[in-house]
Amino acid sequence: MIIVTTENIANHKVTEVIGPVFGLTVRARGLGKDIVASFKGLVGGEINQYTEMLEDARKQAIDRMVKNAQAMGADAIIMMRFDSGEVGQNMSEIIAYGTAVKVERV
Repeated sequence: MIIVTTENIANHKVTEVIGPVFGLTVRARGLGKDIVASFKGLVGGEINQYTEMLEDARKQAIDRMVKNAQAMGADAIIMMRFDSGEVGQNMSEIIAYGTAVKVERV
């Protein structure tokens, strides 16, 4: 599956636009990570526990988006983006979305 953030794919021609496609995940931080983050907040610096959680969430959102696109018969996803938001006080939602298309190599 080709995934790009652009409207076009180099050396490929879009032959069919299938439609919007997305993958979604919601993650809770957990008490342990909140405690560690609180201490890190006092001294400053990167909070590795949150960084790892968000990286994993993005990967899972992409995987779910790809499965969705494959089920629709797509060869590629163009204009891929991420969006995120808070759900409650300790949960984050990550959405990967784009346009599922069929392509031909030129």
